[in-house]
Amino acid sequence: MVENLAVEQEAGTPRRGRSDRGGGASARRAARSGGGPGTQQAYIRRKIRPYEVLNEEGLALIEANADQVLEEIGIEFRDDAEALKLWRDAGAEVKGERVHFPKGLCRELLKTAPATFTQHARNPGRSVEIGGDATVFAPVYGPPFVRDLDGNRRYATIEDFRNFVKLAYLAPSIHHSGGTVCEPVDVPVNKRHLDMVLSHMTLSDKPFMGSVTAPERAEDTVEMCKILFGAEFVEQNTVVINLINANSPMVFDETMLGAAKVYARNNQATIITPFILAGAMSPVTVAGTLTQVLAEVMAGAAFTQLVRPGAPVVFGTFASSISMQSGAPTFGTPEPSLVSYGAAQLARRLGLPFRTGGSLCASKIPDAQAAYESANTLNATLLAGTNFVLHSAGWLEGGLASCYEKFVMDVDQLGMAQKLAVGVDLSENGQAMDAIREVGPGSHYLGCAHTQANFQTAFYRSSIADNNSFEQWQAEGEKTAPQRANGLARRWLENYEAPTLDPGVHDGLKDYVAKKKESMPDAFT
Repeated sequence: MVENLAVEQEAGTPRRGRSDRGGGASARRAARSGGGPGTQQAYIRRKIRPYEVLNEEGLALIEANADQVLEEIGIEFRDDAEALKLWRDAGAEVKGERVHFPKGLCRELLKTAPATFTQHARNPGRSVEIGGDATVFAPVYGPPFVRDLDGNRRYATIEDFRNFVKLAYLAPSIHHSGGTVCEPVDVPVNKRHLDMVLSHMTLSDKPFMGSVTAPERAEDTVEMCKILFGAEFVEQNTVVINLINANSPMVFDETMLGAAKVYARNNQATIITPFILAGAMSPVTVAGTLTQVLAEVMAGAAFTQLVRPGAPVVFGTFASSISMQSGAPTFGTPEPSLVSYGAAQLARRLGLPFRTGGSLCASKIPDAQAAYESANTLNATLLAGTNFVLHSAGWLEGGLASCYEKFVMDVDQLGMAQKLAVGVDLSENGQAMDAIREVGPGSHYLGCAHTQANFQTAFYRSSIADNNSFEQWQAEGEKTAPQRANGLARRWLENYEAPTLDPGVHDGLKDYVAKKKESMPDAFT
């Protein structure tokens, strides 16, 4: 399942498979060539308070309304007899495929879910914390098309997939390799998950997402994780996180339930995410949408605890709106931001990590519309206190296309967001009293000792923006931001080298993929 608008739904230390903690020679070369990791943060530790839009009365009202939805209307768990039996045994009322939840049942079940957890990467220095005051940026997820570096819009290939994994590995402000960074349509549907997971495992040493398009594909992901990390380590630790979408309004289907069961049983993380286009898949109001989101997440997240108490689970929401005139999805508008802020508050009250947002836009090219809409979405995402941010970079055309140029442009914005998140430095150096004393009235700070000591790190330096004079910009070819991003993406890919991986582990992964592919005929539908 892919999270885009072309489908109904979004779809310790490891004992083996370690890689160079510094990101390898390719990282250093990429940094010298105008981008790349250099010294990367594994994730953001936010030091700014989340922005909240609901008071206690408002939160209690939405929670009470969600409880009514769960008890009176119910949630459908389709084509999964085991799921219905689990709910019946837990005390829910099951009528056909619709489950009605006694008040408090879901909240009680969710008491076993961890408020924070670590997703381990094969490079221990890249492991991420999900929850609390941590924020993790992950790339775009799900588009079947790409806009490539030659300006073509076309179906994505496995080579594009590998390129985006490489870019995410090299990007200094991307903390996570993501999942379906684009849909490689040149590989059979029933086999492409193997190539995608293998790419994440071998081309990057950052944490990654698994397959959810069928339960057996989720099983393949877990088995490959056991080869990479060791079976015992996987049993005791979370090494993969996975996107489980509600088929809003108020339905979980057999595909998502099957994948959720596989991952929960194996102690791997799930992100329970209602995929909402308000006005079509939820009410047109913010409060109504939040009510439905909360009900769907509580039912789905509680289900993972029925499968395995203590399995990591994330409160997710993907909320956009639609044009009431055309029905087209819209992004960067105020109402989805209010949903994100409110949902983050509800997640914190449940004690669950929170996922939303990204760099979302409806524009077809990386233009001003794309920039404004993405910035509006990303700012709200950060200020909401989001823990796991999917679609952080590369999203274009309402999620239908992964764009190379926009990926690099978004990475630049993520760097700024990362700088903002650390808040105000109140150390002795941050107070800068020695600089103020040295300069005194009427002079300037350009040559003072404090400025000289801090000038390299004092302000965020964009890798995309042009701040030079008109004459210099003109002499350098009058390049636009997308053109500069194009050149930077090309340099990153040209200088890429894979992080080191134990040859035995690498061979084991390739053998597993080859044998699985040989055992099944190609299927493109």
